[in-house]
Amino acid sequence: MSLTPAQQFQDLLKKTATPLILLPSYPSRDAVASAYALALFLKNTGKSVTLAGEHITTDKEALAFLVQPENILASIAGARDFVLSFNTTRNKILNVRTETAAEEVRVYLTPENGSIDPRDFSFIPAKFKFDLAIVIGATDKESLGKIYEDNPDIFYEIPIVNIDNHPENELFGQVNLVDITASSNAEILAEILEKATPSLFTEALCECLLAGIISATESFQKKNTTPKALQLASHLMDKGADQQKIVRALYKNQPLHLLKLWGRVMAGVKWNENLKLIWAFVTIEDLVQARATVIDLPQVLEKIKSNYSSAHLFMILHPETNGLVRGIVKAHSGEALAFFAERFKEGAIHGDMISFALPAGSLDEAERVILGRLQNISAPPEKA
Repeated sequence: MSLTPAQQFQDLLKKTATPLILLPSYPSRDAVASAYALALFLKNTGKSVTLAGEHITTDKEALAFLVQPENILASIAGARDFVLSFNTTRNKILNVRTETAAEEVRVYLTPENGSIDPRDFSFIPAKFKFDLAIVIGATDKESLGKIYEDNPDIFYEIPIVNIDNHPENELFGQVNLVDITASSNAEILAEILEKATPSLFTEALCECLLAGIISATESFQKKNTTPKALQLASHLMDKGADQQKIVRALYKNQPLHLLKLWGRVMAGVKWNENLKLIWAFVTIEDLVQARATVIDLPQVLEKIKSNYSSAHLFMILHPETNGLVRGIVKAHSGEALAFFAERFKEGAIHGDMISFALPAGSLDEAERVILGRLQNISAPPEKA
């Protein structure tokens, strides 16, 4: 009898020694909290775990109340070695030394006989130091951002487990734990991990999972809250997870820099009646004055979305120093988000958000390009 995806995942967790957990460039709090839980679980089983995400060093600040894994990285640079091999059948190497110059590394070889034949050399990429990659909350590989751009081979050389609950997931893993009926990534993980080793369900691990569920369901207020999610939350609380602490941390304490940035953005919002689109520019000065970063923009966009029920699409644009203008877009419905994605195929989908980049010399130029694509078409579908 063939194994189910959950059983395959449990089997891979037993065999792995150096697992890598990957998050998308703009992960949800559910994805981050779920990654924490998985990392803690794997560490408790004696694994050497690495958690990586392009913006994870900032993302983790919002979940500082949780017990966090030790090895959290913004990139996986140095994830593999490259071997310079020399065939010594005809000519042995007596000595090897290296020298680091300003912009190069030199390797000096001392041959036993005469000169070295270049045909005796080969350049071999070694295996990655990770033996398993677990991707949480990413609809496709591209949504991992620079981590995927800089290390595409990792998706072809080690097993990939894909954990997600979004219907647009592209099933890019060798093992795909994609459940579109689940309230959250945390819900998917909780069942599997507890079945694997119930004794390793520590209070800290349960708190991470409960934080993921509460964040994804907005404290059980969203329509994705299922009886199963409520039952699982109750079970995690029985095991020591503190619901009140999580709710206070996620919803009661808004950082001052986030409130300042929200205020600056709200002062300059624009409205397009035909497209039912609200958008705003965020300049470098806005970020500096608020002491914020671009990682705060998805939260600001979510706040704007919650305050304008009449709009269908919500967008923030911000410039980069390399001649690009980046944008993020959210919507009140999946249909409206798909409407935008169809017209911006270069964008990457991150759950309920699209991120994209346009070559533009200014925010005004980017605005003209975007509205130019959308202007002569009907408004996005009504929200559900």
